[in-house]
Order: sequence, then C-alpha cells, then structure tokens
Amino acid sequence: MAYHQPMDLRQVDLNLLVAFDVLMAEQNVTAAARKLSIGQSAMSSTLSRLRALLNDPVLERRGRMMFPTPLAEALVVPIREVLSRFNSILTEPPDFDPGRDHRSFTVMASEYAALAVLQPLLVELRNAAPHVELHIQPVSATFLDDMTADTVDLTIVPLSLDSITDLFGYQTLYSDPYVVAVDAANPLVSSEITIEQFSSLPYLASSNGHSPTLVETQLDRLGIPRRLEVTTGFGLAPFLLRDTSLVTILPASLASTVAEGARLRLLTPPMALEPMVEAMVWAARNDDDPSHRWLRQRLVDITSRKTWCAMPGSRGE
Repeated sequence: MAYHQPMDLRQVDLNLLVAFDVLMAEQNVTAAARKLSIGQSAMSSTLSRLRALLNDPVLERRGRMMFPTPLAEALVVPIREVLSRFNSILTEPPDFDPGRDHRSFTVMASEYAALAVLQPLLVELRNAAPHVELHIQPVSATFLDDMTADTVDLTIVPLSLDSITDLFGYQTLYSDPYVVAVDAANPLVSSEITIEQFSSLPYLASSNGHSPTLVETQLDRLGIPRRLEVTTGFGLAPFLLRDTSLVTILPASLASTVAEGARLRLLTPPMALEPMVEAMVWAARNDDDPSHRWLRQRLVDITSRKTWCAMPGSRGE
C-alpha cells in the first residue's frame, strides 16, 4: 500500500536513504549489505525500518528474486538526486558573490594599518560589494583568542611567527620602511639628519597601547638615545608635529600619505632600521570559506598596487 500521510522528517535518517539507494541498485539484501560493508542482519533491519518509514514493502520477493514496489521505483530518481545534492553541499562550499551577497567582517587593525590598507578597501566595497559591512577594531593583546572565539574574522599586525600556531593561517601583505618625520618648517633640521641631531631633538615615541612598537624596540636595541617628550599611536603622530621641534619615526606608507596635509618633512633615518612587515592572520578553520578568501584576496590586491614592497610567504592559502 502506498504511503499517503505526511511524514515526520525527524524519523528520517540519512543512512536510510543511502541504504535505499543501494538496495534499489542491488535488489538483493545480501549484496547490498556487502556493498555497505555491514552484516546481513543489519541490512535486513535497515530494510525493515525503510518499510516502516514508507509504509510500503519496498522490495517484494517473487520466486527466488526480489523486485522493487511501484512506490520504491518512483522514489529511486528523487532520492538519488537528494543524495547527490547533499554530497555537493558538503564537498563544494557555496560561492560568494560580493555584488549580491550580504556579509559582515570584523577586522582588528592599528590606526596605521587601517589608514594604509582598510581605507582603500572601504573605497572598493562601495561599488564592488555594496552589501558587505566592515567593522574595524583596535588590535587587542588577545587578538588570537578573539579569532579562536570567532568574534574577530581577521587581524592585521606586524608579523611575528613566534605566536602563530597551526590553528591560524597568515599571509604577509607588505614591507614598509621607516622614515624620520619633522614639521616642514622645523629650522633645526635640513634635508638630512644625523644620529646626534635625532637624539638631541625632542622625541615623539610611537605606542600601540600595550607594548613597545617594533621601531621603538629597534632603537633600544641599537642604543639610540631619545629625548622623549610625547607618546602616541602611529595614526595620530604625524599630526602632532606641526609648529613643534618634535621628531618621530613613521612607516613610509603612512608618512607619505599624510605628509602634505600634516605639513611634514620626511627624511632618511640616520640609523639602520628593519622595515615593518605587516601580515594578516585568521583562524585556520576559515581557510576555505569563500567570503573569507574573497576578503583576503582583496587585501592582497590592494597592497600589491601600492608602492610598498609586496611580501611572499603564507600559510593556509
């Protein structure tokens, strides 16, 4: 008797659909059990569950052979299509269409990185991804924990592989050399600056709020004395130099971007400084997420178009 009553989908086990597909192909309980690598008694039990679920014999014996019932025959194609579709969903992640899909990203970045990388991204999003939202937060000391907890999608930080475990993917974005910056009208500095001049001028130090920045650490390691008078973040530092005799050190990308508006004179550092290498870091579970891959590729594209030196090296791509 064919099944006509509404079915409670909570009773449907995906394994039953797989077993049904194999039973229809083999039309033999023993052969189906062998193909599914289970015992014949387990296969017989599965057939009984299918019969109860469908309220139909499913397979009927005629002489020494078994044949599917009309209802079972009618279900062969649709169930096979359902299994195929389900397999595709699991093995092929859906594509991300930035022009149509809605997505929200939370990105941690310093003021400097936000100006250098995320501001150009915001310009791109307006036309290329109108339904994508970007939430920018300052980098916290617990940024790796925040990404593990899935409260942050991606963090842009100076590269430090010591703290990056296999739980995270990373890709270097660019290498940014440092420059010395002073007010353009500073009468104490010409087109060049010596270490003695640098050390004698009042100094504006950079800080990220919870630990010394890489450039301050380098200056300490080189034993360069400073007349410390002001401490602030990279993002604000360029705008505090006007009408003062302060000297500071900034990443070249930031300094060149704001030099005209902040009225700066930029000079080659008199000491040998390693450039700042910025990287993006994310939870490894997002490696293959289409929307996340799209965001990471946008950041790579943005930095590759800049005059900075793009850096090779990644994990998770």
